[in-house]
Amino acid sequence: MDSLTHIALGACVGELFFEKGFGKKAMLWGALAQSIPDIDFVSSLWMNTPESLLAHRGFTHSLVFAALIIPVFSMLANKIHKPHNITFLRWILFFTTSVLLHLFIDAFNNYGIGWFEPFTDKRFTFNAIYVADPLFSLPAIVGCIALIALHSTHHKRIIWARTSIIMTGFYLFYALFNKYEASKPLPEFAKKQNIQYDRFFTTPAPFNTWLWFVVYEKKDGFYTGYRSVFDTTKHIELQWHARNEYLLKPVADHQEVFDLKKFSQGYYTVEQKKDTLIFNDLRFGQIVGWHDAKQSFVFHYYLSHPEDNKIVVQRGRFALWNKETMTSFFKRIRGI
Repeated sequence: MDSLTHIALGACVGELFFEKGFGKKAMLWGALAQSIPDIDFVSSLWMNTPESLLAHRGFTHSLVFAALIIPVFSMLANKIHKPHNITFLRWILFFTTSVLLHLFIDAFNNYGIGWFEPFTDKRFTFNAIYVADPLFSLPAIVGCIALIALHSTHHKRIIWARTSIIMTGFYLFYALFNKYEASKPLPEFAKKQNIQYDRFFTTPAPFNTWLWFVVYEKKDGFYTGYRSVFDTTKHIELQWHARNEYLLKPVADHQEVFDLKKFSQGYYTVEQKKDTLIFNDLRFGQIVGWHDAKQSFVFHYYLSHPEDNKIVVQRGRFALWNKETMTSFFKRIRGI
């Protein structure tokens, strides 16, 4: 999830845990606790791009890291704010809630999160919320602004904080419900179209939970398409993408290829464009794929030119967004 949402949620959680008059200080601690797992961004300063991709949302998003940082924050806050009447247990509960909330929410995005590192490098994801979803973020941001504006002893502060948290939680369940509705008919659709697949996944298109990007995996490639929760048709238009594993033979022993395969969790294709060998991770969807099913994937890594891979996760995400593609986006959301 984006940093602004984490900070806003942390501030609201801080308000809920402490007495009137301490709320604004608690907001700062909540925002800090919600932000600390993302300290892994510094890994990009010395790691190459594939290594950095694997490091992000790895150990600093694990339960082990949480167990280490929560008592440190608790002791630090307890010492800084003396004298006070806040028990150490309350500090522990507050920071536990804040940090674990970050780890839980991040699992709703398609990036994946290493809850159990360093014991296993398996990544967990619900694939239910786009990394920047305005309807998810808005309640927390509005609540945070209200808490900043209101006096520290104002009686409505708790109402703003509580309402923001409840609305955020409601949206998480709403996203899971929409994912279920979009995914439920997919096995039947594949059967009707004589598609034999090994596995499939759905992930939300940008900024919403109504339109979903669908991927069916076969050994030699993938079928992709879009499904809206408002669709009434019992059919899904699909586009074939060959995996083209043979193109990796010249670089199969390169560490970056091994890291990229691991990061993609097997959802990848390879393509050759002129002199450039490209590795695509399908989990992040396509650039305006609802408008043009043959468009490039958002995540594409240039194996032939690694120096051009500073940004790969959202490369060109909005390059083709214009009036025409936006119109088709909202039209596709409304369903067919």
